[in-house]
Amino acid sequence: MASKPMTADELPKHPEYEHTIWDLKPTLAGKVAVAQGRGGPLNIAYELHGHGNIHLVFVMGLGGMKYAWQRQTKDFAHIQGDKYSVLTLDNRGIGESDKPFFRYSTSEMAKDVIEVMDHVGWTGKRECHVVGVSMGGMIAQEMAMLIPERICTLSLLSTAAGLFRTTGFLENLYARANLFIPKAIDVQIDNVKRNLYTQEWLDAPDTLEHVVKPFPTNGDRFAANELWKRTHPDYFQKGGFILQAAAAWLHYKSPEDLHTMANTIGKTRIMVVHGTKDRMITFPHGAVVWRGLEKGEGRTGKENWLGIEEEKDVWEEGEVEKHFIKDQGHVLPIEMREEFNSWFESLIKRGEALNEKEGVSR
Repeated sequence: MASKPMTADELPKHPEYEHTIWDLKPTLAGKVAVAQGRGGPLNIAYELHGHGNIHLVFVMGLGGMKYAWQRQTKDFAHIQGDKYSVLTLDNRGIGESDKPFFRYSTSEMAKDVIEVMDHVGWTGKRECHVVGVSMGGMIAQEMAMLIPERICTLSLLSTAAGLFRTTGFLENLYARANLFIPKAIDVQIDNVKRNLYTQEWLDAPDTLEHVVKPFPTNGDRFAANELWKRTHPDYFQKGGFILQAAAAWLHYKSPEDLHTMANTIGKTRIMVVHGTKDRMITFPHGAVVWRGLEKGEGRTGKENWLGIEEEKDVWEEGEVEKHFIKDQGHVLPIEMREEFNSWFESLIKRGEALNEKEGVSR
């Protein structure tokens, strides 16, 4: 039987509370002034980890900061730092980056990322392996449209080609997650974690690397981190969050856009990952992304209905790699850390082999 979740009063007293963000030392960190002539300048905070020749760019989703990639940062850029380098950043509106109060768009946020890549010198042909989750996957789509020649592989995780046409995304944010709605902090955090993760994972013992002592459950560890974020208003503000949410809600790529993207980058260089029990960006969106990339087609069928995961065409094979995981939730790189890392590493190897075959040099 699962233990009772720790409360917001109990969490800060746990000896691991101050260690939920790992002390991973970057090789380079700072802020880049971007968006000159695009409403800027505004400062984007970034970190570069590792010193390997294979360059990985991780783009975070709505309301997430660069440290949310710490598992992959450690696994690729610290454990394998001679092989990989990892670039993470805080998107505009969150964390240590500036939070201007004007309209955001996924295309403008993609340009922010590209300017940070320029700053660290990652400008070569087929040089970068780009990963985006949720809203970060939308930003990654825009990057793929803007700089396809610089992308070696593209991984789109728990994301969508368009939300406003097919789902009550804002209803998910406000009615389900209750973000910034005046309710008890325990209720808010409980709603957020249940919207992002599967109950089985939340109830499971915390086996993550610890400094002092594990939390009782994975859900408690997430709650501790979420509480920490909410008690640092300089990093996590209502205005920036809503502007990011609006950018995600208005994002749209047509099936033709996706097909062009896939043919320009190369289908075998792309991976789509989605869980069938995703509550934030529901599973049909993942099917639509894959179908657009693979075939240039849109809807698969019952996009707004349960049961699409049983449709035969969802499980068709194609050149665009896909991992549709039954009964999995929104944050697959955390819940399925080892599995995701293995999929991604295989994609990296394939992309690097294609570079060699095509005579791409750095």
